[in-house]
Amino acid sequence: MTHDLTARPADKRAGLARWLAGRDCTDCWKAARDNDSASKEEWLAAKRAEEQQAAAEWAEKFDMPSLEGPERALDWGERSRHQLMTAAHTALVVEGTWDEADWAELEEKARAVSRAGWWIDQRDAEGSDLLELLDAAGEADRGTENPFR
Repeated sequence: MTHDLTARPADKRAGLARWLAGRDCTDCWKAARDNDSASKEEWLAAKRAEEQQAAAEWAEKFDMPSLEGPERALDWGERSRHQLMTAAHTALVVEGTWDEADWAELEEKARAVSRAGWWIDQRDAEGSDLLELLDAAGEADRGTENPFR
């Protein structure tokens, strides 16, 4: 792109010309930004698909029930449950003092919480807090009584 520097004072032209030479023109900058956005969206979609696959395989392996709720929340809820359960296992069993019997009890409590929204709400919780969170889960989080999930 060509820039008209005649409106600039003579002593300011060289500095501006150097600065402009190191930059993309507006059209090139916008095209690069749009490509970066598309690349980021593709990367995010691939990462979500990978996380979803891992969550589905984990749920099947550990006999976790399907979650309930709005269609748009189910995948997110499954990913959130998988991530929180994995973090809890690491914190409580691998790095903590829990044995497999303690963990089996927590898994049973987790199986009872079927509302996807509950798992989404807990997504930022520490794994070490999961038992307390599961104990605090209400009846609406555990079954199909609530039609507004």
